[in-house]
Amino acid sequence: MALNSALIRSIRSYFVKTNPACSIIASRNFASGSDGSPKEGWLSKLLHVKRVEPATESHSRALANKQVVYEMQVHNIKPDRMGDYIKLSEHHLRRVHDNPNMPCKLFGSWSTAFGPQDQAVHIWAYDGYKSVKEMSELLWKDEEYLDYKKQRGSMLINRSNQLLLPFNFWPEPEIHSPGNLYELRSYYLRPGTLIEWGNNWARGIRMRIGEGTTVTGLFTQVGDLYHVHHIWAYKDLESRRQIRESAWQKPGWDDLVAYTVPLIRKMDSKIMIPIPCSPLQ
Repeated sequence: MALNSALIRSIRSYFVKTNPACSIIASRNFASGSDGSPKEGWLSKLLHVKRVEPATESHSRALANKQVVYEMQVHNIKPDRMGDYIKLSEHHLRRVHDNPNMPCKLFGSWSTAFGPQDQAVHIWAYDGYKSVKEMSELLWKDEEYLDYKKQRGSMLINRSNQLLLPFNFWPEPEIHSPGNLYELRSYYLRPGTLIEWGNNWARGIRMRIGEGTTVTGLFTQVGDLYHVHHIWAYKDLESRRQIRESAWQKPGWDDLVAYTVPLIRKMDSKIMIPIPCSPLQ
């Protein structure tokens, strides 16, 4: 659906009437080209419907080139048991992470500060699906784990997990000094759009490298499908605001937003605090 001049003028007029501040936005995003024809801005691109291109290979082959598999565990905890849960879980998390005979490592572990309350998120890294199976078998024979699981059960409302792969274009986690907040941004994509999402973010992530904020980008293989997670690290909420606003000044960022928003069915964000045993602090 291309935007003609009359439609652009109508939209701009509506923006300005309903909110005078929008006149600046409208002027920027519906500006005219040198020949007087409308020049496409980010909102014009957003309203343009793109055809979803057919996939020619599996997502795991096209978007991931690493052997590593991640498991994201989400635990919703009874409000009056959060402290007990963290104290109990820290021992288990450290014991598994530090055991050289366990075929997985703890990537990060957090409790939520803003977003869903009384929630913990743990991410484990495995050396392929074979290690996922091996770890599951080891835990079911581990008496200490079974006792931990029983105690933990009395503290939980519910729990869920996903198996995920890392995007091949996402850089390795940058080194972060302790004292960070972590943002988990989750996107539920329209089926069939994961390749297009990856193609756009392969360009977009280059605009964010060097900020000290990139942690990881993951997409599901088991669990809610077409579910993407981006994790970012910030010193505090104010630095998050500043960094996110500065991204809009970078050439091409508006294109990234315009071309990826139509791919999203739903999205959410949560701010998380590392628990003491988390490798990411």
